[in-house]
Amino acid sequence: MRTIDLLRTAVRNTFRSKLRTTLTVLALFIGAFTLTLTTAVGAGVTDYVTRQVASLGADDVLIVTRAAADTTTDGPAPYDPRTSSASTGTDAPGLPGSGQSDPLTDGDLQELAATSGIISVDPVQAVAVDYVQGDTETRLEFTINPTSSITRADLVAGEQLDEAATTPQLMLPSDYVEPLGFEDAAAAIGVTVRLGITDVLGEQHTLDATIAGVSQESLLASGGGANASLIDGLARLQAAGIDTGPARYSLAVAYFDTALSDDGISRLQADLADAGFGAQTIQDQLGVIRTVIDGIVGVLNAFAVVALVAAAFGIVNTLLMSVQERTREIGLMKAMGMRSGRIFSLFSIEAAFIGFLGSAIGALAAVVVGSVLSGALAAGPLAALPGLDILLFDPASILAIILLIMVIAFVSGTLPASRAARKNPIESLRYE
Repeated sequence: MRTIDLLRTAVRNTFRSKLRTTLTVLALFIGAFTLTLTTAVGAGVTDYVTRQVASLGADDVLIVTRAAADTTTDGPAPYDPRTSSASTGTDAPGLPGSGQSDPLTDGDLQELAATSGIISVDPVQAVAVDYVQGDTETRLEFTINPTSSITRADLVAGEQLDEAATTPQLMLPSDYVEPLGFEDAAAAIGVTVRLGITDVLGEQHTLDATIAGVSQESLLASGGGANASLIDGLARLQAAGIDTGPARYSLAVAYFDTALSDDGISRLQADLADAGFGAQTIQDQLGVIRTVIDGIVGVLNAFAVVALVAAAFGIVNTLLMSVQERTREIGLMKAMGMRSGRIFSLFSIEAAFIGFLGSAIGALAAVVVGSVLSGALAAGPLAALPGLDILLFDPASILAIILLIMVIAFVSGTLPASRAARKNPIESLRYE
């Protein structure tokens, strides 16, 4: 029997007992449907988080803070004048470093810059903006992301902030477009808005800034963005010209050599830790989140695996019964010269075809149902997270699921196929 004839015969034999085959396919359908949906959830959430974390900065930066002091006793830490925010006179409300027990100083920045592997260090200044106002009288509460210097916004319209520009530039979150009176995001680009800020003496000031771009809301980086010129201007207004002592920063951005390997970056982080600093790359932040996502998706996938295991036993049962019913037919095929290997292949192909039917139909149904569900969630409960496709179907993943289930079905069919191949033709022909 030629291979093509073997395939045709296997497909025809699959539908000899339609009810039994349908029930087996249904069990595989449930496993494929569940596995496709859970894989899509993992892919959708991972893609969204990856884009969100990528917006926090580039791959060649470390977010550096002063490492928390180790304490060996429970309860509040004892007073230390070297780390107290009040000891340097910077406890005025609204100033950078306010409320932080151990911020970075200019001396720390110099130490960081002198560390081997670090190219440059930029301090991050925090400013407390009161409001943003457009051409109308409407004033809206507003915050500025302190890490704007390394932010790559998920743009709706406009351009990224120009850190080298001498004019103040603002990155406006998309949910501010309509309340500020703009028709759409494109209409806001290039428009000058007014920011209000209160200084340490309680007097309010205003500063104008040009909207360079409009960004999607971010899960990990809240608030608007500001370039260096705008941050510096707001910081001067906030300080009101008062000498508050040595500069203090909540964190700093350290740029390292892109030629460093993963081991080199790990050694650099270890060196900074020995010096009393905490340093994280963007990939570090992404890794923690991915671990949580992978754990959740893994638990969901376990339910699909249970369904597939049950379906595997169903395939074994279906083909064993088929072998029993076709004993005389097997004997006749052997008597006519069909080899045991061909008979084994015939029943194994039947098992693989059943696996294909269940997995393909289940995956297709999951794509249809998932697409409708994803659209409904994006317009409803997940509307506050623009850009999130909770179910992201990757063709390669779907194909891998179909192949995986076909392999499981093929392996499940080897026992009945082996039994059929070992049957004695004389005894099979006598079987009643």
